[in-house]
Amino acid sequence: MRDLVAETHVRVDDLVAPLFVREGISSPQPITSLPHVVQHTRDSLRAEVTGLADLGVKAVILFGVPAQKDAVGSGASDPQGIVQLALADLRTDVGDDLVVITDLCVDEYTDHGHCGIVDEHGVVDNDATVELYAQAALAQARAGSQVIAPSGMMDGQVAAIRDALDGEGFDDIAILAYAAKYASGLYGPFRDAVDVEIADGGDRKGYQQDYRNVREAQREIDLDIAEGADMIMIKPALAYLDVIADAASRVDLPIAAYHVSGEYAMIHAAAQQGWIDGDAVAIEHLTAIKRAGANIILTYFTRWFAETASAS
Repeated sequence: MRDLVAETHVRVDDLVAPLFVREGISSPQPITSLPHVVQHTRDSLRAEVTGLADLGVKAVILFGVPAQKDAVGSGASDPQGIVQLALADLRTDVGDDLVVITDLCVDEYTDHGHCGIVDEHGVVDNDATVELYAQAALAQARAGSQVIAPSGMMDGQVAAIRDALDGEGFDDIAILAYAAKYASGLYGPFRDAVDVEIADGGDRKGYQQDYRNVREAQREIDLDIAEGADMIMIKPALAYLDVIADAASRVDLPIAAYHVSGEYAMIHAAAQQGWIDGDAVAIEHLTAIKRAGANIILTYFTRWFAETASAS
């Protein structure tokens, strides 16, 4: 009876699995702060994505970890960059049976850990970075990305990417814009996963959003939609349910929310201590995000949820 009258249901096809692929390794590397998540080789990534597709998962998002980093994150737009090579693998394996989304940022590829080109003062140059994003978007599109997800929070990034894609005939590639990405303390395990450390103990408060603000998020979302976003993202998820709910009340585009690494890791850490029922809390988190209005949830629980749903 409870199931019959429940207002909110989380389904496997609501979820997107974030996956990491690393250049120059011969076997998957565990990420200590992200239990059950690894840095994949190209081969292990192919096996993982095929397995997810068999479980009914409809989408994954790729993050790359290059062997070499430089000041301008050149690996992000290199045709032989790790994400571009992995994309070609996956499109060969799964074709259009599963949506392959590519995160578009350069922090994984820069030696200073920022999401763009920095000037002599260590400050990110917005306009120069947007040009870099456009080139990275084209590299991902040529390699087979079906959805490009710019996450750097640069002003004008969606318009620049849309113009670049349309200019080369990639008008059918969707843009999932990280429209409200907050300067959160919940990203630590993710930075372990992509081997990122911001130079000189810096932060990203100059271009990510202030966690105290919601009207700022509304404006950022509206700007990205006006620039041509097909979907918008709020990140993190659980600590920003009010932002998700506000967007859902105002926006007719699909809304994604990223249940981020810190939110995932805290569940595992508390469950390991026996303080909570980790499985129950994971379901509660995902349900809360869906109930707030998210249509799409990026979560490291995707495989676990798909296996649990398949067994039930």
